[in-house]
Amino acid sequence: MEKIGFVGLGIMGKPMALNLLKAGFVVVAYNRTKEKVEAIVKAGGEAASSPKEVAENSDIIITIVSDTPDVKDVILGKNGVDAGVKEGSVVIDMSTISPSVTKNIAEKLKAKNVEMLDAPVSGGDVGAINGTLSIMVGGNLETLNRCRPIFEAMGKSITHCGTNGMGQTTKLCNQILVSVTNMAVGEAILFAQKSGLDAHTMVEATKGGAAGSWQLSNLGPKMVDNDFAPGFMIDLQQKDLRLVIEAADELHLPLPALTYVHQLYKSNQANGEGKEGTQALYKSICKLA
Repeated sequence: MEKIGFVGLGIMGKPMALNLLKAGFVVVAYNRTKEKVEAIVKAGGEAASSPKEVAENSDIIITIVSDTPDVKDVILGKNGVDAGVKEGSVVIDMSTISPSVTKNIAEKLKAKNVEMLDAPVSGGDVGAINGTLSIMVGGNLETLNRCRPIFEAMGKSITHCGTNGMGQTTKLCNQILVSVTNMAVGEAILFAQKSGLDAHTMVEATKGGAAGSWQLSNLGPKMVDNDFAPGFMIDLQQKDLRLVIEAADELHLPLPALTYVHQLYKSNQANGEGKEGTQALYKSICKLA
């Protein structure tokens, strides 16, 4: 069984690494906040002092960090994965970052005979904990098949989306869908409440029909209950929407609904709500009323 390196133990990364350990993989972990590595060590994993050390002691290296600059740093920076990676290894970036930067990193690794897969995920912290994430993979299909048992320990849906960068492009499509749907859920709940209809009843009545969605079933009840604890934070969603808008600008492509949601989330951030869950979009919708 191949040894797995894991860089980034945040809300998503920590449960993903724990699921790899539960599946029987040997995991070598690194995180900038060293305390987060302790949970991996207690579960039977190993600790490393840098991404370079992770790469030196692993066959497959997974990274999942916050943003494009962070991925560049942990892979290509000083003491990064690239400094210690062995020929024939695979680097899997499961962050959500720029597709064009992903392609550039893949080319640099390829020059060292190292394959890269971009494999961003959807499903939030619940999916990460339960091992039911949707994983969107860009890169060589043979490399994906080599890594499939690893993906299966973390997710239930693994889709090959094309060449390097296409996993990230698929994830950006996902973020268009989830963010605009989130707005629709918030508007429906507000409409129900203003009309005197019990909003929980509305959610229950509609979630099984044509209007059903993950956002309605999972975030709708939280909106009704004013539960804004983060499964996926607004600040991270805004980062993803910025990536979509930047890519759309390169394509000269208007995305009016997504742009509007991006502005509503800016209102949340201006009110100090950036660390709350994405369902807090409901607060901005309510303020308009």
